[in-house]
This record gives sequence, structure tokens and C-alpha cells, in this order.
Amino acid sequence: MNIELQPIGVMRSAFVEKFAIPRQPSLAPAARGRILLDPPYDTAEAVAGLEQVSHIWLLFVFHQAGSGPQHTRVRPPRLGGNQRIGVFASRATHRPNPLGQSVVRLEQVAPGCLTVSGIDLLDGTPILDIKPYVPYADIVSAAHNHLAPSPPPLITVSWQAEALAAARQAATRLGEPVVELIDQCLAQDPRPAYQQPGPEREYGVRLWDLNVRFHYVQLDHIRVLGITPTTRTDNLT
Repeated sequence: MNIELQPIGVMRSAFVEKFAIPRQPSLAPAARGRILLDPPYDTAEAVAGLEQVSHIWLLFVFHQAGSGPQHTRVRPPRLGGNQRIGVFASRATHRPNPLGQSVVRLEQVAPGCLTVSGIDLLDGTPILDIKPYVPYADIVSAAHNHLAPSPPPLITVSWQAEALAAARQAATRLGEPVVELIDQCLAQDPRPAYQQPGPEREYGVRLWDLNVRFHYVQLDHIRVLGITPTTRTDNLT
């Protein structure tokens, strides 16, 4: 049986590359984005009633991740990147089919555009469907997951003075919480689990039209070294 799905819109977010995206929704509340809806869903009728909802489920496509029957076992970062488990026990982006779901906070509703926060979606992600979060049905008080029983521990993030000043200037220009988002994303330790970085190794991550450079002072301490402008190559609006 062949199933054809048609996106209803696209996500615009700060995350222009996969590196340093929060590994779960809500871990970075400062991660804001806009869902731009396509016709015929870009009307007031399609979003009527959503103003009464605080959170929504997003069903989307992992459009830059490999998928298919070869991905029956995965290496979750939460388990150190070295332990393999079955794909259905993980939320890894490599799926039998490239489908993802996230619950995010709904900040603003307008015809053709939903503003959301706490997202973990790459810029340009195709959105397949939107459903309201229903607390009495979606909260399972007795639920457990022994593979991920609690949020990942956070590490310290500090800033070079020049980097912090540049981030604050960018925040004013973009109208976005640049400092807070960088703090929240880097505090989750974005490096690959198999790497043991030292102060001499510099990393970079792209957010919006910025290149954020940082290094590890220690394994539990990241320092932001610089914020420089970069050029976005997408043509989304």
C-alpha cells in the first residue's frame, strides 16, 4: 500500500543545521519559530479555536535525516552514543519512515502563521499536521521510561565579553532571545558523545544568520568565544 502525504506548511526556526538542536521539545523554551501554513490552510477558518489552546502537537518530516528499513537499531545520544537499542525504543531521527512529532507551546495564532516556542525542529521542516494538546488525555501520570527517566543534566555556559555583546546586538536586530537560546542549547552538551574535546578544539553552530563559536573549558563547562554574521542560503520567507 502506498501512502502519499502532503505538507500543510513549513517551520521557520533559528536552527539552520542539525548540530545543537535540542534533543527533545521544551528543553529550550527560548527556541521560537513560526509555522507558515500553505493554502487552503492559511485562512482564519483553519485555525479558528486554536487561540484557546496552550500547546499543540506537530507531526512533521525529518527531511534531512536518513530513513528506511536499515535503521532497526540506533545509538541514542542519551545513552552515550555507543549503546545500540531498537529504533522503536528511541526518538532518534533515523526512522523506518521519516516522521517526527513534538509538543510545543503555542504563543500566537494568526491566519497562515502560528508562532510557537520550545521547538526542536530544523528550519524548513515540512509540517504534515497540527493537533491540539489535550491534557486529560495526553498526560499519563503513571508513565515511565527507564531509558530516559529525567531531563539530561545541564553543563555550565560562560561567555567572552565580546561574544556576549555581539549576541545582545543580534538579539536587538532579530527581535529574538539570542543569548537565552544559546545558553539553553549549549547547556545540553551538543558535542557527539564519542568526542572528548579540550580547550584547543573549537566548535561552531549556526543559529539564524549567526555563527556561534565555542569551546569546552572542561567537559562540564562551555565558553562562548564569538558571534559573527553568516549568510543564509535558503529561500524561505
